[in-house]
Amino acid sequence: MEVERIQTLALNHLKELPPQFIRPANERPENTKAIEGVTVPLISLSQPHHLLVKEMAEAASEWGFFLITDHGISQTLIQRLQEVGNEFFALPQEEREAYANDPSSGKFEGYGTKMTKNLEEKVEWVDYFFHLMAPPSKVNYDMWPKHPSSYREVTQEYNKEMLRVTDKVLELLSEGLGLEKKVLKSSLGAEEIEVEMKINMYPPCPQPDLALGVEPHTDMSALTLLVPNDVPGLQVWKHNGWVAVNYLQNALLVHVGDQLEVLSNGKYKSVLHRSLVNEERMRMSWAVFVTPPHQAVIGPLPSLINDQNPSKFSTKTYAEYRYRKFNKLSQ
Repeated sequence: MEVERIQTLALNHLKELPPQFIRPANERPENTKAIEGVTVPLISLSQPHHLLVKEMAEAASEWGFFLITDHGISQTLIQRLQEVGNEFFALPQEEREAYANDPSSGKFEGYGTKMTKNLEEKVEWVDYFFHLMAPPSKVNYDMWPKHPSSYREVTQEYNKEMLRVTDKVLELLSEGLGLEKKVLKSSLGAEEIEVEMKINMYPPCPQPDLALGVEPHTDMSALTLLVPNDVPGLQVWKHNGWVAVNYLQNALLVHVGDQLEVLSNGKYKSVLHRSLVNEERMRMSWAVFVTPPHQAVIGPLPSLINDQNPSKFSTKTYAEYRYRKFNKLSQ
């Protein structure tokens, strides 16, 4: 099936957006501007442990989102990661198409553009590349870009750093719930936890006030760890409005996802967020989703449930959760 890529559309130097990209009036950025003067939580991992536990638990509870600095990932590695991603999207169209995915047939890995099922649904202004990074038994290197040739080496190195930071964040968030530090990781599958890379590429858009790069949603992951390029666009929902996430070089953007909200019985919030686009510049982000394996059974942790705190969520396999989320069914 021939898929129209957003990148190809953008190269046509359109003066106006095609109608399938124009959001309803109540969703357009021009009508839903960000709240002024509010900034998202910023947490340095170098501070004393007890403060770190407190700050991260507060941010996860009140926002479901925070930036972390002093995380130990070298700036050079982040730059190299962004370079190899940029180089993939700069390849000729036919080379990129060799990696085309087909979510309708269950083939999620590869080069994609989100399609819609009906005419009422709007299309997002984004192309992406998606693949698993861990665990090794699930990784299909055939789906990783062969060009640039350094893609695999750089991405494997970045994956090691993502696993290290994920362990640290999950330990701190476990302690923030008053639990032993390994509880969240073991509840999510321990060494079977899956780590997915999604490179989002948002080309310049002729009418950015009418379109969205990604519509408002929460992530179905447990955690999402993201680095963007320097073109702003991410917004998170707080105080009944959108709050813009300003670019901070070398910071890691952490989203609490649905699975942590369920495990914590709602103490931690899965953050509603969206992505805007830019008229002049391409925006890119490297989102790493930390998820349980499909067979993992996820529900509120029994130690957090009592008469005062009854269970707020049903318990089900992650596979069932994904199916319901993709098909917009109630959980």
